[in-house]
Amino acid sequence: MNPAMATVAQTPPKPAQNLRKLGVPRRLSATVKLLIVAGWAAAGPNAQAQMPLDLVRSVADAGSRLVAERDNYTYTQRFRFTEFRGGLPAGRYEEVRDITFTGTGERQELHRTKPIMQLQRMRLTDEDFRDLRDVNPFVLTRETLRFYKVGYKGIEQVDGLDCHVLAVRPKQVLYGQRFFDGLLWVGVEHGQVVRAGGRPVPQIHRIEDSNLFPAFITDYQPIDGKHWFPVRTEGDDILPFPTGNQRVKVLIEYSDYKRFSATSTVTFGKAPGEASSEPESAPAP
Repeated sequence: MNPAMATVAQTPPKPAQNLRKLGVPRRLSATVKLLIVAGWAAAGPNAQAQMPLDLVRSVADAGSRLVAERDNYTYTQRFRFTEFRGGLPAGRYEEVRDITFTGTGERQELHRTKPIMQLQRMRLTDEDFRDLRDVNPFVLTRETLRFYKVGYKGIEQVDGLDCHVLAVRPKQVLYGQRFFDGLLWVGVEHGQVVRAGGRPVPQIHRIEDSNLFPAFITDYQPIDGKHWFPVRTEGDDILPFPTGNQRVKVLIEYSDYKRFSATSTVTFGKAPGEASSEPESAPAP
């Protein structure tokens, strides 16, 4: 996202700079604080931790199976973006999409209601909506593994589960592509992602304006007793735009997972507080 107003030029930070110069203000956001405590700020491998043999390949294999299985499910995705001014909410964008199938089995996204567009200072960009689809619900797969370098940071617990912690960073940031830079918590027992935390990259610095993206944490839960699907993404971050720091919050909820079959009839109930209306095709971001 970027400011809706004109901005001045900003020089991109260098990798060797400290957290302040990397775009993390002295007043750290809740999401960034949690990720730094978990080791995101030093996302390289832990020299004291020994990565289990074939762990990365196993995680990528499980990720590919999960993505293929999730493509057989309908679900509802609720997205809320809030901007702040003076510590109080100042504007918001909200939408609800049903991810479902046509009568011929083709996958489609439909807005359940017209999006609420009441942002005052910010503007969501094409990259924000790409991250909504591909980065926020991040899963490392066989197909994407070649783009990332993966380090091992040891074992931590998430909600009582022992998890391997993997530091995942893109090998190279390619023009026009979106990547994940952060940590994955992978269940020791089942080998699937339980939590992902980090930031979409690249953070885009242009001559006339900047397009920056908040840190986030996504939690996954077993939906069908076998596969761990994303259920909730949260971000509370402070973005250092040339015109000044801007606090934003992001909330994405994935719910009502239902496996689709050719004989299925899928209906969606009205969400609490929503007016009833016919779904409309989602516009291009």
